Amino acid sequence: MERGTMRVGSTALFALCAVISLDTLTAVASIGVCAIGWLLVTFVVFVIPYGRITSELSTAYPGQGGIYDWVLRAFGHRWAARTSWLYWINVGLWMPAVYILFAGMFTELFAPGMSLRWQILLCIALTWSTVWICNLSVGVGVWVTKIAASLKILVILLLGGGGFWYGLSHGMASDFTLAAMTPSTGNVSAFLPALVFNVIGFELVATLSEEMRDLGDLPKALFLAIGLTAALYLFSTLGILMALPEGEVGLLSGVIDTLRILFAELSGGVLMVKLVGGLALLTLMGNMVAWTMGSSRAAAEASAEGELPRQWGRMSHRHGTPVGANTLTGLVSTSVIAVYALFAENADDLFWSLFAFSSCIALLPYLMMFPAHVKLRLIDPHRPRPYRVAGNPMVQGAYAAQCLLVIVVAIVLFIFPELSSAQVEWRYSGPVMVGVIATLVIGEVMVKCAADHRIQRCKTGQLVR
Repeated sequence: MERGTMRVGSTALFALCAVISLDTLTAVASIGVCAIGWLLVTFVVFVIPYGRITSELSTAYPGQGGIYDWVLRAFGHRWAARTSWLYWINVGLWMPAVYILFAGMFTELFAPGMSLRWQILLCIALTWSTVWICNLSVGVGVWVTKIAASLKILVILLLGGGGFWYGLSHGMASDFTLAAMTPSTGNVSAFLPALVFNVIGFELVATLSEEMRDLGDLPKALFLAIGLTAALYLFSTLGILMALPEGEVGLLSGVIDTLRILFAELSGGVLMVKLVGGLALLTLMGNMVAWTMGSSRAAAEASAEGELPRQWGRMSHRHGTPVGANTLTGLVSTSVIAVYALFAENADDLFWSLFAFSSCIALLPYLMMFPAHVKLRLIDPHRPRPYRVAGNPMVQGAYAAQCLLVIVVAIVLFIFPELSSAQVEWRYSGPVMVGVIATLVIGEVMVKCAADHRIQRCKTGQLVR
């Protein structure tokens, strides 16, 4: 893609591809009918202010670094480096969870009886296919995400539309009364974090701001993506719960189970399930391409500033893509998949432990992003802001605090899902908490080493900032 050619539509589709994730779609429906109420609350309380803050930061401080640039300007090099490390490493940790799910769904749909060894090899092949796509030009990556976003819309429309048809023909599988849809605190603590995780990632478009034809279109694209995301999540959740009773929605197989019910009475129903299920699988790769593109570009920017080691900053001379950060993402993902292979036979819940661990890491950078918005308003008040969140500093602080509270609650519940009932399942929570702490410690070591090297380069005149 030529520089500066992205318009509202392609930018919105990129954001849609990054945010909507079919791998956790059934986790929301698993909450039950009250998921409808929780989705609405989440969008009003979190997504709308989050989208407005992202729009202001993206247009006021455009550049490939995205969230890294914002934290750097607000809190300096060390906090920016920490943020960039977490933002990058979460993709390498999340990718194995997504592709392990991909392999499981692929086995169920197309290759019953596929051995664990072949599933692991499939995961590794998918990892390096993602790296290869991201190492090509930005245009190729955006093209892949546009196709994936279109396929997500198609799959969700089939799920929702099919669910409505099934409910009208056979009766509703779930109770859709106002009382049932009202948010409740029952078992939601186990799934609310996944709901929050399902709506983060809109700021990834900031890393492509230089590719946009008109930066002023970025807020339009973001809010178009937010509106479509809300509509599609609500529509798909309704469809799944119309076809499946809320107690029978599987966390891993909910989409396939729903498709089988919807197409059971149709001629060629089995073929339809395989076709739509296959399209759903392709969207998982689109998710990983979008996140890898965004996080690697931010990491490369941090490396150029001397905040991460040089390997992260290696760029393709031909395409200008961050091949160093992309390749390292692939190495992290492959390592985690290999570890998964060692324990998979004896740990049925290892997949969700891995997902919760990577999701916690994914949420941590937002603990700095929202305060950065408030700080930049205070220290850089005269900066031109093509999009500006209305309100005085107290209003900005309230917006940021509101978003921060949601992120903190999600992180805590990812680690301790039984906390609302005053219980802790250490067999689950222990490994997740240890993984988060280990990631933070490794990050601190890398940040310190990079900082020492940065000082050395500044003294020798190799780095001037």
